[in-house]
Amino acid sequence: MSKLFGTDGVRGTANTYPMTADMALRIGMAVGEYFRSESKGVHRVVIGKDTRLSGYMFENALTAGLTSMGMNVLLLGPVPTPAVGLLTRSMRADLGVMISASHNPAHDNGIKFFGPDGFKLSDEVEAEIEALVAAGVEPAGAAEIGRAKRIDDSRFRYIERVKSSFPRQMRLDGLKVVIDCANGAAYSVAPMALWELGATVVPVGVAPNGHNINDGCGSTHPQLAAEAVVAHGADVGICLDGDADRVILIDEKGNVGDGDQFMALMAARWAADGRLRGDALVATVMSNLGLERFLQGKGLRLERTGVGDRYVVERMREGGFNLGGEQSGHIVMMDHATTGDGLMAGLQFLAEMVRSDNPSSALMHQFEPVPQLLKNVRYGEGATPLETASVQQAIAQAEADLSGSGRLLIRKSGTEPLVRVMAEHEDAALMEQAVDSVVDAVSAVV
Repeated sequence: MSKLFGTDGVRGTANTYPMTADMALRIGMAVGEYFRSESKGVHRVVIGKDTRLSGYMFENALTAGLTSMGMNVLLLGPVPTPAVGLLTRSMRADLGVMISASHNPAHDNGIKFFGPDGFKLSDEVEAEIEALVAAGVEPAGAAEIGRAKRIDDSRFRYIERVKSSFPRQMRLDGLKVVIDCANGAAYSVAPMALWELGATVVPVGVAPNGHNINDGCGSTHPQLAAEAVVAHGADVGICLDGDADRVILIDEKGNVGDGDQFMALMAARWAADGRLRGDALVATVMSNLGLERFLQGKGLRLERTGVGDRYVVERMREGGFNLGGEQSGHIVMMDHATTGDGLMAGLQFLAEMVRSDNPSSALMHQFEPVPQLLKNVRYGEGATPLETASVQQAIAQAEADLSGSGRLLIRKSGTEPLVRVMAEHEDAALMEQAVDSVVDAVSAVV
């Protein structure tokens, strides 16, 4: 059996290994065995999902596996990933499960796990669960089989929690907000939360049909929302991804801002208010050099981690930091949530608009980014292109070309069979040449 867990749980094409109903059943039994042995008394797990058609299949398979191990299952239905982290903790569950492939196309799906503290499981725990999947486990006795129950008000619990992160005396009256929910997990909760806070809401991507999640909309395709912002004369656009744990913002002119610009804004604001713990922001190696220079100019630090919001969270917990995230739009505000929350981050941006009485365009551009280029090369199963001598030579030459005033980052995606080639440099032409040389070398051997 090949490795199950990537950088964010188990993920792949639905009905293809490892994302099959049989494997979901086995994973459910394995995690049930692990958490049943870790705690005494009543064993409880919450399961949420996004809007993919295959979510029904995996929800049923996981429920069967978990209940066969004596776990009681609470089914949340379609809710954002951060809602699972929240409700795992608030409902005193042993485990939280989110069925989602995040920003991936509808034909993919995934399974993410949260511990009883509401945080994603560590690599070490995932390795133990993977070993249990491989070895197989014995189900509970007939008298010990668990129950399953659907929780009807999970969305409303989450809405109230998100709203509690917004300044209590503040309202969004007079603001017109485009909210693009990517036909995903937040299609109901995000427009409702904004409306309850007083905004005039223009919803986009709120008609999921099982097949259209992330399809030409959401944080990976913000052009649709940008067009809606301009067409409706909106003050701002908020684009979520399929499971609503990331956000991309659009100003009133239709310009798209990334997570780096948002993190720069919040880090500066929190530091000015004395709220930024450790005088540092935690972000990944993908964040722009311009962000690092912006923070240094304010006497703040950028703590870099590997790619993946779980690694950002791990570093935040280790160092006692309370603000972190990714350029792709995962924003983690540890004072309010245990994982990235796109809607909560969007509300914080709106609060800053109201507080400062500035348009979104004035807040969204905090620093001048260093030119950055990212290209992906897809490879076949079993291929190891980065271990090839010709590729290693191309990487070494590109690093030498960019040394001094730029950087090169080569990595395998943890969620798709892709090699990601990223470079930054003040000389855009030199940067593109370096990236293309590595891309060509990888493409030649896959």
